[in-house]
Amino acid sequence: MQKRYIMTAFGKDRPGIVADVTQVLYESGCNLEDTSMSMLSDEFTINLLFSSGNQNIEAILEKECAALEDQKNISAFIRPIKSSQQNMQKRLPLCTIHVEGLDQAGIVYKISRYLSDNRLNIVDLKSTVKTTPESGTALYMMDIHIQLPDSSSINSIEDDMNAVAEEINVDITVSP
Repeated sequence: MQKRYIMTAFGKDRPGIVADVTQVLYESGCNLEDTSMSMLSDEFTINLLFSSGNQNIEAILEKECAALEDQKNISAFIRPIKSSQQNMQKRLPLCTIHVEGLDQAGIVYKISRYLSDNRLNIVDLKSTVKTTPESGTALYMMDIHIQLPDSSSINSIEDDMNAVAEEINVDITVSP
């Protein structure tokens, strides 16, 4: 029986870091399903969803993760996904929340807290800080993909988020 796992790995960015991590899974007979990879500062971060039918895969991968740390300076961690978690994700429509404003502490927290309090599930979040060429001001930009429950509309979410936008002085738009 195939079981599913999540691997998180990160290390100083360099050519070959993705190959080093995915080689471990390939050579262990794992099937890579979904990935999310990106650079944060000078660290490359890797999140992988994979499956394996090998009953001893956790022990094998624990040793392989330790070898990645020792030989390649890549920190890697494995966690099994319980079978009850495998099919919990409903196929709800998605919408995107775009946030833009001056960089400040609390933007992600306050918006994610609002979403959580309103039972809106985040499925992807990407953010970055860019310096504006004109003034050198730090501008924070974030895109959040959320599941849109049947009881919610894009217009109602955008209207409701106006209070959060005003509180933290950012612009928020919601689109399909």
